Parts: sequence; structure tokens; C-alpha cells
Amino acid sequence: MNGSRMNGRWKAVIFFLALLLFAPACTTVPGSISLEEPLHHLVVLHTNDHHGHPLKFPHGRVQNAGGLPARASLIQKIRKENPNVLLLDAGDLNTGRSESNLFKAMPDLDGYNYLAYDAMVLGNHEFDNPLSVLRHQMDYARFPLLSSNLRTKDGAPFAQPYILKSYPGFKVAIFGLTLKEASILATPGNVQDLVFEDEIDTAKSLVPRLKQEADLVIGLTHLGIFDSPRHGSRHLASQVSGIDVIVDGHTHTRLESPIIVKDPSGGESIIVQAWKWGLVLGRLDLWIRGGKVKDYRFEAIPINLEETHPPIPEDPTLLKLLQPFADEAEHRLSEIIASLEVPLSSSSARSEEAAIGNLVADSMQWFSARWGSDFALMNGGSVRHDLPAGPVSLKSIYDMLPFDNTIVLITLKGSEVNRLFDFMASIAEGSGAFPQFSSGVNVVLDRTTRKIGRVLIKGEPIDANRSYKIATNSYLAAGGDGYKVFLDAREKFDTAALQQPVLIEYIRSMGLSPKVEGRITIRP
Repeated sequence: MNGSRMNGRWKAVIFFLALLLFAPACTTVPGSISLEEPLHHLVVLHTNDHHGHPLKFPHGRVQNAGGLPARASLIQKIRKENPNVLLLDAGDLNTGRSESNLFKAMPDLDGYNYLAYDAMVLGNHEFDNPLSVLRHQMDYARFPLLSSNLRTKDGAPFAQPYILKSYPGFKVAIFGLTLKEASILATPGNVQDLVFEDEIDTAKSLVPRLKQEADLVIGLTHLGIFDSPRHGSRHLASQVSGIDVIVDGHTHTRLESPIIVKDPSGGESIIVQAWKWGLVLGRLDLWIRGGKVKDYRFEAIPINLEETHPPIPEDPTLLKLLQPFADEAEHRLSEIIASLEVPLSSSSARSEEAAIGNLVADSMQWFSARWGSDFALMNGGSVRHDLPAGPVSLKSIYDMLPFDNTIVLITLKGSEVNRLFDFMASIAEGSGAFPQFSSGVNVVLDRTTRKIGRVLIKGEPIDANRSYKIATNSYLAAGGDGYKVFLDAREKFDTAALQQPVLIEYIRSMGLSPKVEGRITIRP
């Protein structure tokens, strides 16, 4: 008996040694015992700067680009093929086409609810409407609208700061950051009771706590991608350790590959952004092991953007849900008021004199002349869409000028007008703050010195001792886009006339033939 028991023990020892000897060679065999942590796969789908484009729309030569019904079909396909999918939006849902604006982004939220977004961060354009509208949107959304650096003046969080998502074998933390400049970019009256805290300080405090709760930390940010590493999401990544991925928005950046930034601890942050208006769906595949990203793959998938690609079908249920909004907008705004021989581009209004900017500014001066306005000034960023050649409908005007700004008359001393032009000389090329003027203004901007070379108003230099009446929009009149000099105005008169109907009446009365005529000269 003793011998047989001893033989059994030796057999067990020999079997155990054999396991130790051959285990390394067997770790790659499916079903075998492995000492290495498992590799997890997560698909992060992302959009940003949707800007009120719930349904397909013309874009360049393509007539039926984008739209939530096509986006839905694409997302549903990806979800069927992958068990772990995270769907995020990096802000600026609001302010775009009339089928969204007329209904305060309700069709867009219906679509996002249908798509089952996991989270969205608050962008600056979420504050285009009064806070009562935003609060209603936040209640209506079946997903959280995040921002960890936004508080009320009494110190209470305005929005949920982050969420935790659990997947088989790993957890993901997603926190939101809204650019602090939203306090300047937003309509001032809508944010006067809010405090936008520093994004870097907020992240430095929050991310270490999230690293203890999750394997992967994602910053869902509305900060922007800039050339300078000292701004936007690049700056965030370089200053805060532990952010594995930054899903960004704000600058409408179209990426072909992610931006990789080293953090202070030597780790890497992957930064992605998905252009604008739902024209592409960003897809970032991540392979995660032991709380670290081991590999990644990125693509920006066009959504019916290319004429040569097979079209992505529209989800019929969502299309049926959203189409009534477009039908109602078309019904309200279908009247043709003019015809345009050549298209007017909106993009150039942010960097130089633009015919479309001249058109809007001239309509403001035409309306305000009855009160003795000397000239009109508006910001190029308030023009959000091109005016295409051909018939011009009311809808075209409301798409071009989506903001419900009124025309305001500001009275400034000549010395303050000089300060105003000095500020405009400092505005960076491409900024929405870039000015557009009515006829009768001639200004020379020096890009190198960022100084005004010359200003003539109705052929005369500015007289520091006289007063000037300036017609502008209510956004700038409240100090928006950095036009703080307007806050010092001796007199301010809000006409209560919205820009869109004023422009419509101007076109009906004066016709439609704007052109560039040397109002702004730029020295390189």
C-alpha cells in the first residue's frame, strides 16, 4: 500500500513539473492557461459640432450628405459587428439649419436619443439660447451632457462631470471639459450666472481619481485642435497625465490620423476629432490590456459625402420621426425672394472682406440709417452657411443667419471707435470675431504688426472728439467675441429687429448683387 501511495505521489510531481516546463509554449494555444492579462477591444464612435443638421443636406457637389438617419444605419451596423461600442459627441449640437433652429434642436435630440448616445460634452453653442432652453434639452436627452469645469456662481456643478461605463473585463471613465472661453464666445446674458473653470486645473484634480476607478480614461472635450501646442486639446494632453484618449470638438478639424501627445509622465494621449455637421463618423478602435492602450486604429468614415461611394441607407424609422420637422420648416420658409447668379461663400468672412458679409452689414446699415447710424459692423462668424446660386428662399436666409440676434445701435466717442478698430486689428485670421463692414468704411489691417494702417468712415478719418453711432448685432453689443469696448457705450438702443427679417426686407427692396469692393485691405 505504501508503495502504491508513493508511486501516485511521484506521478503527481512529475505531471506538475511537466506543466511548468511546457506552459510557456502553450500560452498561445486557444483554451490553454495564460498568465498574461486578456486583451480587450473597444470601438469608440464619435461626432462633434453637429450644429443642427438632423437630416441630409447639400454639401459642395453632393446633394444628400450627412443626416442622422444615415448615421444611424452606419452605427447600427458597427454595433452588430462589435460587442463593445462607445458612442460620444464632443459638443455644439445647437445652431445650424432651420429644421433644427426653429425647434430649438429638438429633432437633433430625438435623433441622438434614438441612436442611444452614451454621452455628450457641453460646447459653447449650447449657450446660444437662454439657460432655460439648455436645461430643457438636458432633461430631454436620454444621455448625460457632461462638463466637469462648469459651475453656477454659488459653486454647484452645472452638469454631470463624468460617467463610468462597464464592459466585460474592463471599465471606462469619460469626463467632460468645456472651453473656458465659452464665457466670451457665448451670448453674454446666457452665461452671466455661470463660472467656466480652468480646464487644466480641473483635469489635474479629476483624472487621478478616475484612474483609480477605471482601466481607461477618456476626455470628452470641446477645446479644439490648434497649431500651437499651448492651446486646446494638445495643451490639455501635454499638461495632464493619465488621459488615454481625448475625443475633441470646436475647431471642425478633419483628421486622417490621430494626434499623439506625450503627457508629463511619459505616457501618450490619443487625440481625435471628426470634422463637422455629421459629415463623417469618427471610429477609434482600441486594444486594451492591463489598463493600457496596446494598439489603436482610426478612421473618419464619410456619411454619404462622396458621390463615388455606395450610399449609406437611411434608417426608415428615424427618417419618419424627423421628416415632419423639415416639412414644417419648408412650409414656413419656402417663399422665393430673389435669385443669385454666383454663390456667396461664408468661410472667407472670417479672414477677409466677403461679399456675403457686405450684404449682411449693408442690410443692417440700411435699416439703422433712420436713427442716424454712421456705419454697421458685424462678426464674420455669425454667417454660418453659404448662399448658393439660384433661387434664394426664406429658408436660405435663416440657414445663413441661424442666430436670433437683434440689431443694436451703439454710441461711442471717436476715441472709443479708435479702440474698437485697434481691437479688430488684433483678431486672429480665421476667427469668428473677424469684422465685416457696411459700405462707406475703408480700413487697412496690417497682419504683421496687428495694427490699423488707416480708417476712413464716409471718406473721413475718425474724429476723436465727435460721437459715432454704430449698428451691430446684439451678440457683439453684449461684449461677445471680445468686443468689450461696446460695454462702455454711452448709449445703447436695441431696435428689437431680428437680423433675418431685416435682411429679407433689404433684399426685397434693394435686390441681391453684393460684391467685394475694397472695404477691407489686408497687408501681409
